[in-house]
Amino acid sequence: MYDAILLPVAPGGEANDAIPHAKSLAERYDATVYVVSAIDTVAQTLRGPQAGAFAERVEDAAEERVEEVTAELESAGVDVVGNVVRGEPVDVIENAIGDVGADIVVMPSHTRSGIQRVLLGSVTEKVVRVSAVPVVTVPMADRDEEAEAADAGDGPDAE
Repeated sequence: MYDAILLPVAPGGEANDAIPHAKSLAERYDATVYVVSAIDTVAQTLRGPQAGAFAERVEDAAEERVEEVTAELESAGVDVVGNVVRGEPVDVIENAIGDVGADIVVMPSHTRSGIQRVLLGSVTEKVVRVSAVPVVTVPMADRDEEAEAADAGDGPDAE
């Protein structure tokens, strides 16, 4: 059913609750997971003395994240290919679907609401709208809320 699974990851070291889902699908269907990270071109258009350093940090973070995720999947015995691509995240993901022949996309979905959702938008929501293949969205736990709840003694780690 699924031969090629696309797993977009954001630059940086954030957790991604979609990784175990992509791994599970790959194991079940003996599929290859294609990990892609987009280097947003906004970082490339900034001006000033700090702009070049910022763009370089974003690119390094994307490459490091792809390497981490591919290593995690490889250690689980999953066939995996990683790639970092320059461009707007939605465009990069939409193009990657066709480029790798993805049968399904597995992405995290942040549970933002209200003004935060309006201001930040959602790459996942946009991909769902433009994708020619099914998109599995995996709710991401809000790490800040989890930490606050744990500190208050009522989080998932509370006894």
